[in-house]
Amino acid sequence: MSTLKDSISQAVEHLADELDALSRQIHAHPELAYHEVQACGWLSDFLARQGFKVEKGVGGVETAFRGTIETGEGPTIAILCEYDALPGIGHACGHNVIATSGVGAGAALAAVRAQLPKGRIQVIGTPAEEGGGGKVKLIKSGVFREVDCAMMIHGFDRTLLHQDLLGIVRGTFEFNGRASHASADPWEGVNALDAVIQTYNAISMLRQQVRPNCRIHGIITNGGAAANIIPEYASAIFYVRAPRIDTMWELFKRVTPRDARPVRGQHEDGGPYRGRPDPGPTRLLRHRQREPGDPGHPADGGHRPHRHGHPHPRLRGRGGEAAGARGHGGGGQDHGPHHPGPARRARPGEGGEGRVRQEQVTP
Repeated sequence: MSTLKDSISQAVEHLADELDALSRQIHAHPELAYHEVQACGWLSDFLARQGFKVEKGVGGVETAFRGTIETGEGPTIAILCEYDALPGIGHACGHNVIATSGVGAGAALAAVRAQLPKGRIQVIGTPAEEGGGGKVKLIKSGVFREVDCAMMIHGFDRTLLHQDLLGIVRGTFEFNGRASHASADPWEGVNALDAVIQTYNAISMLRQQVRPNCRIHGIITNGGAAANIIPEYASAIFYVRAPRIDTMWELFKRVTPRDARPVRGQHEDGGPYRGRPDPGPTRLLRHRQREPGDPGHPADGGHRPHRHGHPHPRLRGRGGEAAGARGHGGGGQDHGPHHPGPARRARPGEGGEGRVRQEQVTP
């Protein structure tokens, strides 16, 4: 094994300059979820030059790709790439490094393919990690159906071989009021921004009554067009996270105004996510990194929830259980008796209304 590892390390060193340039190129051209056209093209072209058979637009997602090399009948190992950026701050989450690490790992394995056991290596480009549910779409479309093991790497300040996951659901709170001039006739208006602010404050007060391993966080996305106009529309987005899917949906019910009119969400009709971590690959990785000659060994990260909830090296099963797309689940619209307080839909005749759009995401 050490000889094979040495060959892989040499292949990485040989590609180092090209990989560094690719990472910087993606970083310099940030693209948002489902618009990663340039990054998809650059990564796909790189894999093609390394001898991969590359497919673009897999799973019906235009900016997804899959590169494959085969050495015979055997298991399928997938290495995942993420390459979308964040609005306004670009690649602050380091997806340029994640993507380059993924294609670099694939390229290094391609360089030693004659020494690999029989099977298949796939490098899969998964768009829209930052809130768009890209992996969920690929799972549903069957891209991971034949995958036996899926893994990726995410930048951090230490090496962690295990990290617990948090399921996440996004709620978009929208309020419609009635516009009027804020000085000439404010009494004619219905202020949608007031409803958003009450919602925000009520949810903030709810935080002290949630368990320490759960998270609620959000921003106001629209507060009106001009200060002298009573806002007729305002909106906010909140993320709700929890270590279990059922806990996540229960907490989401408490966050959601009880009488808000629900709007069909992106993944509302999805089935529950039943993936579970397989500790086998984690033990294997720990063992391999403790071999003589390796620079130290990784510390086990314990059970502290990850900020983003990235996938374990492997989840048992196939299809939706193989790729680890962080807590995919569907939800009903019974928002339950628990709600944060003042925020509500205006009654008929008051001129305003509120609604919540829920989406399962993978930020």
